[in-house]
Amino acid sequence: MNAVLQPRAPDMHPDEWAARVQLAAAYRIFDMLGWTEMIYNHITVRLPDSVTHGEKQFLINPFGLHYSEVTASNLLKIDVQGNKLDAHNPWPVNPAGFTIHAAIHDRIPGAHCVMHTHTTNGVAVACTQGGLAQNNFYSAQLHDMVAYHDFEGITIHADEAPRLLASLGNKPLMILRNHGLLAAGPTVPLTFVRLWTLQRACDIQIAQAALGPAIKLTEAVAKRTTEDSFQYDQRFGAGQDVFDAMTRLMEQRSGTHYKS
Repeated sequence: MNAVLQPRAPDMHPDEWAARVQLAAAYRIFDMLGWTEMIYNHITVRLPDSVTHGEKQFLINPFGLHYSEVTASNLLKIDVQGNKLDAHNPWPVNPAGFTIHAAIHDRIPGAHCVMHTHTTNGVAVACTQGGLAQNNFYSAQLHDMVAYHDFEGITIHADEAPRLLASLGNKPLMILRNHGLLAAGPTVPLTFVRLWTLQRACDIQIAQAALGPAIKLTEAVAKRTTEDSFQYDQRFGAGQDVFDAMTRLMEQRSGTHYKS
């Protein structure tokens, strides 16, 4: 089956098309960064009320496509149960894979974007007893922002949702123990830069572990570092400038096909 569908439908709301293009860019950026897991894992976005008139509708990657094949037109529109809403789209949805995303989208105010990864260093840190170490520039930007959820197996069972939500609380980031990383936020760019910072912290932690005991940072220093971090300050674009730069880099390397 060809990965590309037709261009934007003439009757599609422009806000939906804008959301599709931005989400497709996110998938291509993840691919560029090596954050892919064959055809698995998801980045999901809730469509704005201007499109749905208040109904909860979401965009998700077609099940069976690699992130590098995702385009604005082949993204799936689904409801909170994972049911397809765009009958013209021939690709299947993975409702089991949407379970964790659905719970967060449905119950956490402002969680309009949810990202989940199984990167090597992210999973490695998730497997450690201590979790994320407060010992480097990147982890210091995440003071009191990271939650933990114990591993219960593959997250496809709805009965895990209440426990996962309780674990997440009001934190924008979560380390799923023995599993991977997760980020939720009001926009794709802000969710992305938070996840990127967590991923960088995990990368440094794994690299540093081979060198012996690390210098631990005090809670006061970590708190101040997080407060001073520009990417979480709305006055500095809340990650939009970073996301735009990564989009340009992705386009230079792979073109603008994702907008089709």
